[in-house]
Amino acid sequence: MSPLLLSVWLFVLLLGLCLGSFLNVVITRLPVMLMREWRTEARTALELPVESQSRFNLAVPQSLCPVCEAPIRWHDNIPLIGWLKRRGRCADCHTRISVQYPLIELAGGILSITVFALFGLGWESGFILAACLMLLALAVIDFRTQLLPDIITLPLLWAGLLYQLLFQPLMLPSAVIGAMAGYLVLWGFYWLFKLITGKEGMGYGDFKLLAALGAWLGWSFLPLMLVLSAGFGAMVGLALQANPARRGMPMPFGPFLAMAGWAALLVGDELMAAYLALVI
Repeated sequence: MSPLLLSVWLFVLLLGLCLGSFLNVVITRLPVMLMREWRTEARTALELPVESQSRFNLAVPQSLCPVCEAPIRWHDNIPLIGWLKRRGRCADCHTRISVQYPLIELAGGILSITVFALFGLGWESGFILAACLMLLALAVIDFRTQLLPDIITLPLLWAGLLYQLLFQPLMLPSAVIGAMAGYLVLWGFYWLFKLITGKEGMGYGDFKLLAALGAWLGWSFLPLMLVLSAGFGAMVGLALQANPARRGMPMPFGPFLAMAGWAALLVGDELMAAYLALVI
């Protein structure tokens, strides 16, 4: 490998690690931002005094230790290296820092290398990488909070339609149908399950996420998406049943839809060929 090519791939890796670091901020802060916003809206609707709240967004305040609230030094914020340098502990109080942070950063780096290796360096790869990173953020947020924020799912849907318009215009009708059908399929499952059991089996965010995947992949991939996500969910569900403490606990569906989305975005043609070989 030439030094120039090596430097390009090193840049792609570093870019992915930095994007993963930003995703950690989104994953950690966005649910809090939404909760604060919903609380304010609820108090306003009930004509209660609005609580005074300190400024809180993706940029403010600076990164702090969640236990002692000491500011995290800039060199400890270097993706992956900062966590490893401190051996996963706060520099001040030595409390353990979640392994989520280096794992998300590493996932960002791996996704960047994978996307650009499969699709080359270009705008199309940039769109696909953005979709993969948005799915990563949604998967972790849903796993932690059972929320799939509209502020991510809806831009993901529109980005899928824009991707088809720019790079595969002949696929645009299939993408529009995929978005509509993706929403309606899970909406139908939701109401069928509720009528039979009286319980809610999933949230509206799952409908929107499958709609977004339908926009990116077209309607023909929807059955494969459902099979893959159900398969991933079944494997994890069986594993959780082995732990008595986890039995009966609700399990979010968003992470499994995201996993199916990654697989289809990255190796969709091969998966579709294997799927059709099995069902036909």
